[in-house]
Amino acid sequence: MKRLACCFSYLPNFTRMLYNVIGLMSGSSLDGLDIAYVQLQETAGRWNFEILHADCYPYSSEWASRLSASMSLSAIDYLQLHSDYGHYTGQQVNRFIKTYQLEHQVHLVASHGHTSFHYPASQLTAQLGDGAAIAAETGLSVVSDLRAMDVAFFGQGAPLVPTGEKHLLGQYKYLLNIGGIANLSIKKNNQYFAFDVCAANRVLNMLVAELGLEYDDNGKLAASGSLDPGLLLELNKLSYYGQGYPKSLDNGFGVDTVFPIIIKYALTVPDALHTYAEHIAEQIFHAVKNISGEEERLPAEMLITGGGAFNGFLVGRLQQLLASQQITIVIPGKELIQYKEALIMGLLGVLRWREEYTVMSSVTGASRNSIGGALWLGGDA
Repeated sequence: MKRLACCFSYLPNFTRMLYNVIGLMSGSSLDGLDIAYVQLQETAGRWNFEILHADCYPYSSEWASRLSASMSLSAIDYLQLHSDYGHYTGQQVNRFIKTYQLEHQVHLVASHGHTSFHYPASQLTAQLGDGAAIAAETGLSVVSDLRAMDVAFFGQGAPLVPTGEKHLLGQYKYLLNIGGIANLSIKKNNQYFAFDVCAANRVLNMLVAELGLEYDDNGKLAASGSLDPGLLLELNKLSYYGQGYPKSLDNGFGVDTVFPIIIKYALTVPDALHTYAEHIAEQIFHAVKNISGEEERLPAEMLITGGGAFNGFLVGRLQQLLASQQITIVIPGKELIQYKEALIMGLLGVLRWREEYTVMSSVTGASRNSIGGALWLGGDA
């Protein structure tokens, strides 16, 4: 596919810029590749957005297995997977463009990739999905490797979304995304702070897989279960929760640390789901309480996105806890719930193109704000 001949569109009064971007996100829950075609408009420093088309292409069992096993591969096999997944991602973008008849309309593709290794203390982070391969498959300009620059500046490289939340969703004081990992952003004294709270859907989905299900629909199974106080106490004592922010988690925390603790209690699936959902709610509540402080206890709203927003049991329990902080939960429309991160990847790609900051050091603890992302030009000169 040929990329659009001119890069981006000026609107008539020359004070506004319009960007048609595809944002890509693959989360730790391994449910599939999220693709969002979004229109981003900047007018005198203010941003507006519209999600025009969005879809999630589920991973085949083969791809889910390859991605989940990536950390155990040899160097050469890992690099082969990085290339293969990049070409696969590009092919899915082409499929998406064809489905929604977007030929010659897309200005840029921004890909988060699929996180494999994330060790910011060692200044190391790696996301599968070679941006060069995506560019080669699509013929479009691609931004990838969005975390690497922040990690090089001694930051956590995560969360990435607060920059997008600041520009696109600045009316909310609290923004919570409950995906494979739950992460929280807070606007305090006109600055943004954010961090990963705990493993979330990745663990819940692993638990319910024992019943041959992909997820706990609306948290119904969790609601039918009972709390195990011993398991809850052990989970709440994990050392990560005592660390100050900024901080971030890799996928291994849920898979290698949390899940084995739950399994050793030999609970029924509903009881395990109930207890772990309670754990998620409590950790989010404690995170909000600790970061806000007593002086911040004023009426505020929390926007919740990610698959966990569809878990009625978890959201209901969280609202009960947050009532003491005068925080009201807001659940947006389905598209923003599912595709907020893909939307924000699109914005980060545009900011990278414009050579503007994509990551805030107040969020990640880096030595400075940075412009992150590798740019790959896939079209003809």
